[in-house]
Order: sequence, then structure tokens, then C-alpha cells
Amino acid sequence: MNRSTCCARHRSAAGGLVLIVAAGALAAATRGAGAQVPTTLEDFFLAGTQPNGPDNPIVLEPFAGVFTGNCVNCHAGFPPQYQAAEPFRNWAGSMMAQAVRDPVFLASLTVANQDAADAGDLCLRCHTPAGWLSGRSFPTDGSALSEPVDFEGVSCHFCHRMVDPIDPSGVGPPQDEAILDQLAQAGLLPTQYGSAKYVVDPEKKVRRGPLDGINHPQGAEAIYSPFHTVSAICATCHDVSNPAFMRQPDDTYVLTDLDAPHPTGEQYDMFPVERTYSEWSQSQFAQGGVVMDGRFGGNLPDDVPISSCQDCHMPDQIGPGANQGTVRPDAPQHAFNGGNIWVLDAVRALYPDATTGLNDGIVADSHVRTLQMLADASDLELEQTDPSTLRVRIVNWTGHKLPSGYPEGRRMWINVRFFDEADLLLVEHGGYDFATADLDAASTKVYESLLGVDEAVSAATGIPVGESFHFAVNNIVLKDNRIPPIGFTNEGFAAVQAAPVDHAYADGQHWDDTDYDIPPGAASAVVTIYYQSTSKAYIEFLLAANTTDDRGQVAHDQWLAQAMSAPVVMDSQMIVLTGPSIPGDLNGDGVVNGADLGLLLGDWGACPPDACPADLNGDGTVDGADLGLLLGEWGG
Repeated sequence: MNRSTCCARHRSAAGGLVLIVAAGALAAATRGAGAQVPTTLEDFFLAGTQPNGPDNPIVLEPFAGVFTGNCVNCHAGFPPQYQAAEPFRNWAGSMMAQAVRDPVFLASLTVANQDAADAGDLCLRCHTPAGWLSGRSFPTDGSALSEPVDFEGVSCHFCHRMVDPIDPSGVGPPQDEAILDQLAQAGLLPTQYGSAKYVVDPEKKVRRGPLDGINHPQGAEAIYSPFHTVSAICATCHDVSNPAFMRQPDDTYVLTDLDAPHPTGEQYDMFPVERTYSEWSQSQFAQGGVVMDGRFGGNLPDDVPISSCQDCHMPDQIGPGANQGTVRPDAPQHAFNGGNIWVLDAVRALYPDATTGLNDGIVADSHVRTLQMLADASDLELEQTDPSTLRVRIVNWTGHKLPSGYPEGRRMWINVRFFDEADLLLVEHGGYDFATADLDAASTKVYESLLGVDEAVSAATGIPVGESFHFAVNNIVLKDNRIPPIGFTNEGFAAVQAAPVDHAYADGQHWDDTDYDIPPGAASAVVTIYYQSTSKAYIEFLLAANTTDDRGQVAHDQWLAQAMSAPVVMDSQMIVLTGPSIPGDLNGDGVVNGADLGLLLGDWGACPPDACPADLNGDGTVDGADLGLLLGEWGG
């Protein structure tokens, strides 16, 4: 069933429910916890190229599959020295390729549809754009997806057919003008990037990309696209807004009129789910870049500023773009690595390699890149600010908040362990039990974004007021202490709905300090920064909340099988601590006793103060006054 047909059917079927909501103050609440908001596809309508269907004036030619098309024929099978540049190998090992096979995504998709009817349409737009555009995304649980290309996630042909919907610099290919004009005439031209408001070339024999002067021998036209060189293309799916909510003048969010598109269609009038691109847009990376001295950028010279998303997530490599192509120094690596480790292993456990394109080497290489990405994301600095205080500073060197992206279940925290002289553990903050996946969050700082529902949404759904993993109906931000990027300003982040919540950062601050009390007898401390993609609380929520299928069970089973999304070490350091000085502790063992008395008596008499620790009062003589001071601290 195509989207246009299903929309018309759903509008007429939902009319009675809309009246109930309007007249009965969201009377669905009488159904108790888990009541579904009666939204329709119209509530999640967004501008851009629309799915094929009888009511769509723009007909899209089919999308080529990575395997069934020609992609693997020319863009796979590179020799070992150029595998870092091979498009297929690196794409297959990315979450982009496995976006619609990800069991956590599928479980959350089910919950979204349970919470708000047809909310899954918003999810499928990004996780299977070829399936969505081909009209196979309804029902919105993904059950109508059928073609191989539908399950290839964010596939080659989709990205390389993308058109800049705004083209603010006016440098797009000349072919774009007619495409954008057609959308404008239909009232479908986007005015902002984000939330999968993408525009694609209707013609299938087109390959757009960031390299100019490319010869494509297979007959498809190779078009140089400046859009593919800038971060705006990444905004397409890395700024996500929920159009079922309308922002109010007091910065609260209320449900829009049901069975109708968002009143303005502007993303900053919708509830913010993800703001990774917007965070970047308000950073120094977007304003000329940051010299990173080789931390990111692949083959770029170390003194070249890092600026775009691609500089970090598609870094330049030495190699050809195709297996018969010319070796070049700026071949974009199609790896798209972020911070997720375990889901790739889960995908491989659930699907055959022949379907996913994965193998041992591809998965291992992807894990190495991800671990390096996490290690490069920040710096850890330790300082003993006084005898009783350890300060932990985390410096964010990414182009967005740390961490960023989809907020549910994703977190970073500080683990601090204090040891005595014998290296015995005295105190631990932020302890994590790897056997049970339980975190002692109360004893440390956890960096995360926590969303929830207010009284109105609670009344509509039966979900308790407060923190919630029900992202499709969440409408409040309860906490967001994630560390901003360099160039951060409070005004800029507030303008893009990304302001810190329940935490304060000064303009220009891209680090965060946390102080810990040093326990008595501590001689050293080991501080570790951990990152986790999927918390125990989130995976158990998906298990419990999935009531219409088994996707929550599948995701939970895989989470258990893949080490429960074991936390990844981003950074770790040890610091030797200097304890408070005790008058009379002449040998520095932390206690005043007979050994110290012997040292004092051995220095009895006149002695230079700078060479006589036993001269406790500094008068140049070790005498009864010093003995009295020592005895006064006896046993201390």
C-alpha cells in the first residue's frame, strides 16, 4: 500500500477519535497506561520528495540495490592496501548499512507505533529511505518492506541521488533547478535541513558525489555535487524533530491538532529528539574549523582545520573510488563510525553474512575505528586542587555534544577509584558491575539527555509524568548535561533547542569539571571515562514495553548475548596523590609514632631549618618545643 492511498483511508477512519480527543480532554487516558495517541500519517507529514503513489505528481524511478545493482561490481574487492578507501567494505560495517536490521531500532519502532499511531513513519524515513520513498513503509511497523534494497538501510543509491533542497550558495548542479521547482510548485520544497526532509533525483541513472571530473563507465551520469561535501547533507537524518508537537511561547510543547500536518512545518517549532547537526552548526567547527593536529581528518595534513562532519566520520584516505579507478589522496572513507559497538555483532548474529555484507574482517575493522573514534573524542585531565579534593576535567573535542545523537539509553560517566599505599581499593565512584550491567550512578556524574512527558501527555497516554523512554510522545527535556563543543554559546544553543538543562556551561566552555573528595589514606586514584550505547534500563524498557510483537525480546536477547552493551573505555589516567602533612610525621608514613620520635631525638639541638625536618616550629633548634608538637600529634 502506498502512502497516499493509506493517508486518505486513515483520515476518514480516525475522524471519530479526533473528536473524542478534542471534546474529552484526551479521553484515551481512560484506557490506562499504554493508551495510544490516535495520530495518523498526516501528523508526521514532512516536506521533501514524497513516496511513489497515485497522488504524487513526481514519479521516482526505482532504487538500485547494493547487491542487486552494480555497486559491488565496481566499489568492492579493493586490494588490502586500499581497503580503508573501499566504499562497500566500510559501508557494510557501518550502522548506516544495518539501520533497518538493528534490533534496538526495531524494538523502539514497535514502541513508537504503540504510543502514537503511525509514528513509525518518522523513523522509517531515515532507516530505510529507499523503502519509504518506494511506498513500502506502510504499515509503519515495516512489515511491508520487501525488496532487498529496503533492508539495505541508508544505501548507496539513496545518498548518491540526494539533491540539496536549499542550496544556499547557489552552487548546485544545473539539473537541480527543475527538480526543486517541481517540488516548490507542489508545495513540498523544504526550507530547512533535517528530519529526513530529503530531496532525491527522480532519475535512477544518476550518481551525485563530492568528487569532480569522475568518469562512470557503467552508463550512469556522474554529477559533481557540492552538497555531498558539506555537513548539511548529514543534517538530513541527524537533526530529528517530532512534528506531532508544537512549541509554545514559553518553550513548552503541546500535541498539535490530530490528523493534520504540523502548523508551521519548521523544525524548531517541533519537539527536539536529536540535534547533532544543530549542535555542530553552533560550534567553532562550523565557523572555520579547529586545527586538531591529526586527531581527526584521515589523510588531511595535521595543520588543516577540521570542519565538516565528513572530516571526522568520512575521513580522507589514499586509494581509488572504484576498483578500476585512479588512486587519489582524498577518497572519502564510507565508514560513518560513531560510538556503537555491540549492535553490529547483534546484526551479524541475526542475519546471514550474505545478506548483510559483513564478515570477520569487516566487523573487526569497524570495531577498531569505533574504539579510536571514542578515544579521540575527548581528553581527560586530573588535578589535585587541594589535599582533600581531586578534580576531573573532560574536554570535548568533537563537533557536537559529548555524547550526542539519539538520547535513549546512551550515556557517558566518570569512574573514580582511590587506592592506598598498598594499592588496596578504598573508595569507588561510578562503579559498574559487568556481570549485572548495573551502574552506581548516584555516586558519580553521568552525562546524558533524559526526556519525559508532562501532565497533558500523561493524561493522553497513561504514561506517568516524568522521565520516559517513550520517545514518540516525549515532550519535555528533564536533563541534558552533555558537554558542548568548542565555540559553544548559550544563546546559540538555545536558538536550536539544544541548551543545557539542569547544568550550567559558560559561553566558550567545551569541558566539564567534577570534584571528588579524597578519602583518608588515599595515595593514588585511577579515573576512567566510560561510554555505553544501550543501558540496562533502556533495554529492559524495550522488553517490557513491546506488547504487540517480539522485537523487544529479540533486542534483549541480543543485548545479553553481546556482553550487555559493555561500556567502552574512552580515556583512563592515574594520579599520585599528596596527602595532607601531619606535624611530627617525619618519615611520611601517615602516622606519628616511635619512628618519628627517634628521628627527632637524632636531630636534637641546633640545626638549619631548611635541612632539619624535626625543627617543627622552625626556630633553628630541635628542642622540647618540637617534642611537644610531635607528642601532640601522636598516633595521628
